Amino acid sequence: MLTVASPPPRCEPPLAEQIDLAAQGLMQVVQGQSAREVVAGWPATASRPGAQALLYTALRHWGRAQGLIARLARRAPSRAVQARLGVALALLLAPQEAAYAPHTVVNQTVQAMRGQRALAAQAGFVNACLRRFLRERAQLEAALQGDEQARWNHPAWWVRQLRQDHPAHWRAVLQANQQRAPLTLRVNESLLSRQDYAQRLQQAGIQARAVAQAGLELEQAVDVRQLPGFAQGWFSVQDAAAQRAAPMLLEGFAPPASAAAPWLVLDACAAPGGKTAHLLEWAAVHGMPMQLLAMDVDAARCQRITDNLQRLQLPQAQVVVADASAPQRWRQSLLGDRQLDLLLLDAPCSASGIVRRHADIRWLRRAEDLTELAQRQALLLQRLWPLLRPGGRLLYCTCSVFHCEGQGQIERFMRAQADAELLAPMLQLLPTAPKEPGQAPDPGPDALGSHDGFFYALLHKRAAQ
Repeated sequence: MLTVASPPPRCEPPLAEQIDLAAQGLMQVVQGQSAREVVAGWPATASRPGAQALLYTALRHWGRAQGLIARLARRAPSRAVQARLGVALALLLAPQEAAYAPHTVVNQTVQAMRGQRALAAQAGFVNACLRRFLRERAQLEAALQGDEQARWNHPAWWVRQLRQDHPAHWRAVLQANQQRAPLTLRVNESLLSRQDYAQRLQQAGIQARAVAQAGLELEQAVDVRQLPGFAQGWFSVQDAAAQRAAPMLLEGFAPPASAAAPWLVLDACAAPGGKTAHLLEWAAVHGMPMQLLAMDVDAARCQRITDNLQRLQLPQAQVVVADASAPQRWRQSLLGDRQLDLLLLDAPCSASGIVRRHADIRWLRRAEDLTELAQRQALLLQRLWPLLRPGGRLLYCTCSVFHCEGQGQIERFMRAQADAELLAPMLQLLPTAPKEPGQAPDPGPDALGSHDGFFYALLHKRAAQ
C-alpha cells in the first residue's frame, strides 16, 4: 500500500530574525526614510510580515524606548544596538501587540545580536539592559513622567503644538494615535450597493459595520486582495474621514441653467486616486455630468491613479502629470477658455492626522516642516482660486490636525480673498480610537466609526460686485 507522507507542520520564522530585520528598518526610519519604503525594499522572506508588525510596534513606542535606553545605558550605545533595544523594549511595553513572554523577548533579542558579527560583542550588554528593565520597570517608567516625548511617544514639539491647537482634546488624540487603525473600505456604489457588498462579506465570514455614506469598517483586518470583488473593483480602501470629501464637494451643487457642457472638475493633488475615484462613483450614482481632471506632479503616482481607476472600472478621468501650483504651464492646454466648476485641493501636509496608520510620520516630521508646508498650501490656494468660475466651489482638505494647515490657513486665505465665502462651518475631525468589542456603534446613518484626523473647508466663489 502506498503511504503518502503528511506535509511538515508550518514553522514560524525565529523571533530573532524578525527582531533583527525590524531593528534594521527602525534605523532607516530614524535616519529619515519612510517605513513604507523600508518594508518595500525587504526581500519576500518568511520573516517579513512579522518584522513589519514589529517595526510598527517599535515606532509606536520609540519615544518611551529612547527614554528608557538613556536610563539603562551609562553611555549612548550605537544606532544598531539602540534599534535592537528599541524593538525589544516595545515588545515588553506593549505585550498586547505581540504576545511573547518577556523571557522569550530577551532571549531572542540576544540571539539577534549574536547573529550579527559586528554586534555579537554587545549581546551581554543588551541582555543586562533588558533584564534590568524587567527588574526595575516600575521605577524606570516612573522616572519618565516628566519627559513628554517618552510619556506620549511623540516628539516634544508635536505634543506642544497639539496642546496649543486642541487644549481640550490633545491627550485623546495622542492616545488614539497609539491604536492600530481599523481596515475601512469604500464600496464602489456605481457597481453594487453597500448592503449587497456587506452581505457578500458576511457570506465569506467577514464581519463589518457601516460607516460614512458608502463605507464598511471591518472587525478584523485582512489582506484586501483576498476580499470578495477586489479584482472586479467592488471597493477601495479609504478611511471614513477621507470619505467625506466627494459628498461634501458635490452634494447640492447645481450649475447655471445655461450650462450645457459637463461640469469641469479638477482634483489638484490627486494621487493615489482615492478621492478621484469617489468623485466619479458619486457622479455615476447620482447622474452628474462630469469632466474630471486628476493631476499630480509625480508620474509614478499618476500611474497609480490610472491603475486604481481601471480596477474600479472608472477610466473616464483625464490623468495629468503637472504641478498644480504652476497653472501658467498647463492652463491653456487643459482648460482653454473654460473655468472650473469644482475644485478639490487635498493639499500636501504634515499627515499628522494619519499617525494611527503610519506610525513613522511623527518621527520623520520636524517642527520647521509645518512652516514650509503651510507656505506650499497657501501658494496652491492662491494659484488655483482664479481658475474657478464665479459660483463654483473649492473644497480644501488636509489629513492634518494642526491649525496652521487647516483653520488658520483658510482664515488667512479668506482675509486676502474678498470673493471667497464658506458654504459650511470648517470641519476639523480628530483621530478616534477603535471601539472596544461589544461597544455600541456611533449613532446615525453616516457615523464615521473609528477614523483618522482630517480638516475640511468648503468655499464658494462669489460673483464680482
